[in-house]
Amino acid sequence: MDVQATHKFLRMLPRKVRLVAASVKGLSARHAGEQLAHSQKAAGEPLLRVLKSAIANAKQNHQIEEEALTVKNFLITAGPVLKRFQPRAYGRASAIHKRTSHVTVILNAPEKPKIATKSEKPAKEAKKETAKENKKLEATKK
Repeated sequence: MDVQATHKFLRMLPRKVRLVAASVKGLSARHAGEQLAHSQKAAGEPLLRVLKSAIANAKQNHQIEEEALTVKNFLITAGPVLKRFQPRAYGRASAIHKRTSHVTVILNAPEKPKIATKSEKPAKEAKKETAKENKKLEATKK
């Protein structure tokens, strides 16, 4: 089962955020949180907030404990670009692009295995048994 959380319009370049996100992909949720908390990069703090939000979503909505969660993926996509201008010499202007990011964290929790009871039999076995029973009934009628 996948659980996710998003943070939109983060005022950081997607390239810089992806660098930090790649370092925690595949780790357990607890270990990833520790890595992000001690990250020297500025992107560590917002990624940690999104990770904590996803863990809270798993606990609240699906009753999944933090120990069972692993980081499946961090999706970092480019958001809208704020375009500004900086005055330069001789009356000119140069463009400044203030980029934003959309961050989505996807946590993976193991599926609970379904245990078949005695009354529940696989479809192939059930068909075989009904065929055998039909043959027995035909033999007794003759």
